[in-house]
Amino acid sequence: MLNFPKPYLKIYESGGVDWQINIEPKPLHTLVFDSARKNPEKTAMIFYGHKVTYAQLAGCVVRVAAALYELGLRKGDRVALMLPNCPDFVFAYYAAMSLGGIVVNTNPMYVEREIEHQVNDSGSKMIITLVDLYPRVKNVRDNTPLEKVLLTGFTGKPEALPGDTIWFPDLYAVDRTPAPAVEIDPARDLAVLQYTGGTTGVSKGAMLTHLNLYANSMQTNHFFNNDAKKQLIMSVLPFFHVYGMTCCMNLAVASATTMLLVPRFVPGEIAQLISQYKPTFFPGVPTMFVAMLNSPEFKDYKDYASVMAYNSGGGPLPLEIGYSFDKLLEGTGSTMTEGYGLSESSPVTHCNPEFGPNKRGSIGVPYPGTHAAVVDIETGTRVLPVGEVGELVIQGPQVMAGYWNRPEQTAQTLKNGWLYTGDMARMDEDGYFYIVDRKKDLIIAGGYNIYPREVEEVLFEHAKVQEAVVAGVPDAYRGETVKAYVVLKEGQTATEQELIAFCRERLAPYKAPKAVEFRQELPKSAVGKLLRRKLVEEELKKLEQSGK
Repeated sequence: MLNFPKPYLKIYESGGVDWQINIEPKPLHTLVFDSARKNPEKTAMIFYGHKVTYAQLAGCVVRVAAALYELGLRKGDRVALMLPNCPDFVFAYYAAMSLGGIVVNTNPMYVEREIEHQVNDSGSKMIITLVDLYPRVKNVRDNTPLEKVLLTGFTGKPEALPGDTIWFPDLYAVDRTPAPAVEIDPARDLAVLQYTGGTTGVSKGAMLTHLNLYANSMQTNHFFNNDAKKQLIMSVLPFFHVYGMTCCMNLAVASATTMLLVPRFVPGEIAQLISQYKPTFFPGVPTMFVAMLNSPEFKDYKDYASVMAYNSGGGPLPLEIGYSFDKLLEGTGSTMTEGYGLSESSPVTHCNPEFGPNKRGSIGVPYPGTHAAVVDIETGTRVLPVGEVGELVIQGPQVMAGYWNRPEQTAQTLKNGWLYTGDMARMDEDGYFYIVDRKKDLIIAGGYNIYPREVEEVLFEHAKVQEAVVAGVPDAYRGETVKAYVVLKEGQTATEQELIAFCRERLAPYKAPKAVEFRQELPKSAVGKLLRRKLVEEELKKLEQSGK
């Protein structure tokens, strides 16, 4: 049993916020109906100017649930949602859950191979997607358990639907006899299979229960306790990604506030929407904020300051980006905080609080009701003292039930009630946690341990660098060597030796990159997370082709 330190409780107490949180277990979809009862005329969603109230949202969820039941959906069945942010995603998500169905969030950018793997691995019997994406589904449908394909679109119903498909908007266009009530045990019944995507190898389905997601929504609502800052949530993070699902959609519904739905991040469109609607809360990933800082559409601090609270997650926020936002927002009352989470924890576990110091470079303190500790990587059982680096472990109501059909990997990740994150971290004397790097991303060169993030932070300090990723690539002499992949700011030029020399002035010689590759863009996940693994795979392929 781990003995975890709790100095972060002092931060809660000094800010007058209770770390203890009483969460009454409820099925996740009840959030919709609770908010509709209390605020029926409140706007739940805005999508390209079209508004949907909470009463309308609840009505659509009921009608969709009735239609899905008629189509054969039963408790425990999996339903793949392969949609961008749009009202139909929200309707389908809560409707499927109300029947005891399990939502399988599926990236609309997936190609056939990825769709086939995820549908087969999850055993999904239905998929709901855009009509434009149907050709990909059609190409793999015969190789999957899919029984029903439901289509939707942004430009209306086609004159002729392709193949054996159903037009999803027809499901909520007319009144229907409600589906029979389904008994759901929030602590045991699954709500979502959230596939870990893209950054750590084989995609696995994190089994998130109704309680996991309901609790994390309540924790987020409690942590961000300033209701004024949650009135209009910029919802450009994809809902099929766990961060957008919880911190945009579920948070909005839990707090009966409004989602400003945006299917795709385009800086110019975001600038226009901020100017038009004045969203109060903007959860995003670092690459979004980097793009905004380098976009001509955001010309001065007024563009940024109309948003009352920014929150960065989904990857480490470079220090220079955080400091740039601090400077832009100084004196405006707006803030930029950084948090942390992962698919296996629904996802949020830590964040910098408004009721305490906002420490740049830190992921903040554990969420209400969340325990966290740093343990040694040798045994995973010894809690390390303040300042020492080890693996971050987490315990709380938001931690998953395990991986779908993967008992061995579940046992490696969940131990004695603790989630072993695979992230290297340290804790300071105030109970703030700092992610040093992924355990798997550690570079060992000539016997020295090198954390890529430390090198990336230095590269971000260079005035010409817009984005940077550092990875360990094979080296015959050192075992691994440090290579940097860099995107320069528009109109800038630089040489490999210039950036290497810059790093050598600021890092120990063994940490400085030995090579720099300039690129027009870097590989990213659907949510904008930089994919270091893809770059390493490219290097290995080059070596294989060269015969070395």
